[in-house]
Amino acid sequence: MTGASRRSTRGRIKSSPSGTDEGLDPLRYNHNHRGKGKKELLSIGAFKSNLKILVGLMLLGIAIIYFVINQIITHDLISQKPLRVITPFPAPKLMDLSMFQGEHKESLYWGTYRPHVYFGVRARTPESLVGGLMWLGVKDEMYVMRHFCENSDDLGSFGWREHNGRDFGRQELVENDMVLETSFVKSRGDGFGYGGDWSVRIHVKNKGLNGDAKRSAHLFFYLADEGGSVLNLGQDALDFQGSSLLVSGSREDVGDWQLHLRSQNQLETHYSGFKTPHIYNLSDLVQRNLALQARKFGRLQLSDTSEDSSNIYIFQISGKLPFTIDIPFVSGIKGESSNVEKRLTSLTGLPLSDLLQRKHKEFDAKFTECFKISGEHDSETLGVGKTAFANMLGGIGYFYGQSKIHVPKSTQASIYILLLPDSQDNFLLYWPAELYTAVPSRPFFPRGFLWDEGFHQLLIWRWDFRITLDIVGHWLDLLNIDGWIPREQILGAEALSKVPEEFVVQYPSNGNPPTLFLVIRDLIDGIKTEKFTASERDEILSFLERAYVRLDAWFQWFNTSQTGKERGSYFWHGRDNTTTRELNPKTLSSGLDDYPRASHPSEDERHVDLRCWMYLAADCMHSITELLGKEDKLSKEDYNSTAKLLSNFDLLNQMHYDKDHGAYFDFGNHTEKVKLIWKEVVSENGHLSRQLVRKTFGKPKLTLVPQVGYVSFFPFMSRIIPPESPILEKQLDLISNRSILWSDYGLVSLAKTSSMYMKRNTEHDAPYWRGPIWMNMNYMILSSLHHYSKVDGPYSEKARAIYKELRSNLIRNVVRNYYETGYIWEQYDQDKGTGKGTRLFTGWSALTLLIMSEEYPIF
Repeated sequence: MTGASRRSTRGRIKSSPSGTDEGLDPLRYNHNHRGKGKKELLSIGAFKSNLKILVGLMLLGIAIIYFVINQIITHDLISQKPLRVITPFPAPKLMDLSMFQGEHKESLYWGTYRPHVYFGVRARTPESLVGGLMWLGVKDEMYVMRHFCENSDDLGSFGWREHNGRDFGRQELVENDMVLETSFVKSRGDGFGYGGDWSVRIHVKNKGLNGDAKRSAHLFFYLADEGGSVLNLGQDALDFQGSSLLVSGSREDVGDWQLHLRSQNQLETHYSGFKTPHIYNLSDLVQRNLALQARKFGRLQLSDTSEDSSNIYIFQISGKLPFTIDIPFVSGIKGESSNVEKRLTSLTGLPLSDLLQRKHKEFDAKFTECFKISGEHDSETLGVGKTAFANMLGGIGYFYGQSKIHVPKSTQASIYILLLPDSQDNFLLYWPAELYTAVPSRPFFPRGFLWDEGFHQLLIWRWDFRITLDIVGHWLDLLNIDGWIPREQILGAEALSKVPEEFVVQYPSNGNPPTLFLVIRDLIDGIKTEKFTASERDEILSFLERAYVRLDAWFQWFNTSQTGKERGSYFWHGRDNTTTRELNPKTLSSGLDDYPRASHPSEDERHVDLRCWMYLAADCMHSITELLGKEDKLSKEDYNSTAKLLSNFDLLNQMHYDKDHGAYFDFGNHTEKVKLIWKEVVSENGHLSRQLVRKTFGKPKLTLVPQVGYVSFFPFMSRIIPPESPILEKQLDLISNRSILWSDYGLVSLAKTSSMYMKRNTEHDAPYWRGPIWMNMNYMILSSLHHYSKVDGPYSEKARAIYKELRSNLIRNVVRNYYETGYIWEQYDQDKGTGKGTRLFTGWSALTLLIMSEEYPIF
């Protein structure tokens, strides 16, 4: 339209009023007609004025046309909003099922659902009351504030020693010469507020038996209202005489409430109140307040002041070690009839001690019943199993927020973003959503990861299957209309504060291993083997009936977006085929990050691990249809046929088996002749720098990728290999070969003979899945060793011998590391077995407990 307007304007300028050539004569200056000169000049002036008006009108017309077009496009795009990628899946939500309402929902309302802090309490609601603990530690002879779990804090040890996932937990934190024990317990009864009452006990003591060196400890317990509601400071918050009302308030969910402090020890208390919408920077506010007081008065104490309309109060509790404080919370207060004092008494002092002791005994009894660990393990080994599991339950969190979803350029969505006011970023916001989930590691990964969660739930369902269904339901409710689930959930300001900006945005073209099918398959097997009562069975079936349409959509997303060129082939999307900085472009969507794939990413790739995940998913979906008695009625997909296709042994071998290596490999455009070299590069600012870049010395070709490692054993883990096949013996030989994968601490992630073994992927990326020992893959391989040792076949004895030794090595190494370091680790060193990566990694490393109890999934 703009071009046409300009052409018509030029046409009008060229034409005269009369449409004849004579009309141009007045524009010519005629020396022979001086008498007409003045009139001629006036004509020229008039024309210039008319021209200016004409140009002005033209520009105005262009602006109007642009405005109209812009409004049409904007209206059209807005009328299509929300766009598909941020449109929820159009089906009833799982969390609306009756099983997740009523008693179940209320029983889980309050909890230690803040895994990123050393101790925190909140409710499962978006704008909750939030409680937490800070304390002053000492590092390099300087006071430091402890609040968020950090590897850099160098605590000797910390984590839950007991936790039942619902109403009780006990944690121990070792800070240099001081030990803090935090206990949490809930109480419910008639007349209580929604979710009931709860109490926190904090016991602080010297480390060791030396009681002579009395030192002081400074604790800071806080309560904040995320919704910004004003909190009321208790009148006796400063004058502590064994019992104080710290703060009170009123909320729609729990009614009138109070938070108290009680102790038999001599303590000093101070406070500060703040009004702020954020709590992720709370420790900074406290430290600034303390520093100001120290400079002014030389005292390490809070200011005993509060801002107007404070929605956060922090209470400093200081005393000589040892001391114990009880902090009870009571809700639903309605005058004298609420028996506040009686309820406070039941949650403090000796009654609280008795309650905690009872919960401790219940935890031990249930742990023994659920996991049935044989007498072969000593008390130290049993203790590691308990703390691994308690940390997984104690690490369950509740999050609320919106994921950021990447939008490629030159798409309708990117045009929509440009039309938004003040828009600069290339992402859309997912709908506001809540997520109740376990987390891999409180210090480093305190948020939801999709493929980790399936492994977590293999443990949790054996303890409380309703918690598992609740968590899986929350994840499936994150499904969008295309059947995609963001693989990493970074929801809310606190979660965002822990993640670098470049890792926040999620890519809707990228998947993650669908491990939720692992636990669903396990639950189905539990039904078939009568591990559940009739009513429990009905609950699981009710869940599966509603979940089916979402699981079907999830499967279809994989089966359309991640398929390869050959029938029955798949490849992980998201690899960078333009990078020159990576030795082997990462495959983050696979969960195995830097595990070596084809050197040159392309659509010709075939990834054997994804094919096996799809077999698991198809087989599980077929089992669900059979269980629900609605085979072939719930989906267009013939899951039985798909499962048979993907478990076809001959087809698998044609696509992925290498006879020379006796191993299964990926397929793609590959050359082994690549390496990282230093190269001088001129940066954008003109400065010369040295960078480590990839150089290819050989032409890549379509071939199997000769990297023996965890990926090679997915057909073995999937149990596709017939027990009588010689190929099974090849797998057993590879597993047990000390020159390839075997170590005294577990199976390494990549063969020691591999060209990529322990090679850095970039200047800054140390090897991750290129050697270190990972518990989740060892568990899956061990599971199949156990399977092949039980079925009839010529290699069952060989499988049994390898199973026993590998199981023993894994347990012994995790236990040894725990008692040497105080932690369970993300991964273990391929040479020495020492813990590596992040510590307190009680996500899938907690599978050690299932290895102890010999509980394995049906893959």
